[in-house]
Amino acid sequence: MAQLLTDAEIQSQVSRLSGWTVEGSKLHTTRSFKDFIAAMEFVKKLVEPAESSGHHPDIGISYNKVNITLTTHDAGGLTQKDFDLAEVISQIN
Repeated sequence: MAQLLTDAEIQSQVSRLSGWTVEGSKLHTTRSFKDFIAAMEFVKKLVEPAESSGHHPDIGISYNKVNITLTTHDAGGLTQKDFDLAEVISQIN
């Protein structure tokens, strides 16, 4: 099982991620697109990195907005896996 990060480690890592916030024991971002189709195209691009890492985000779609939440459920909070995947997601257009 992945090791939970300390509050200091979490703050250090989230400060390096543009557009991500920590909400309780979760890492969150919202991405906006021109329309629903563009939002869905973005979501499809998340499949490969999530599968490759064996770590899957919680995703909510509302027309042109995609809400992404990361947490390591089996560890009960934030681990390095969450920040690694957030970094990959941040690079996807």
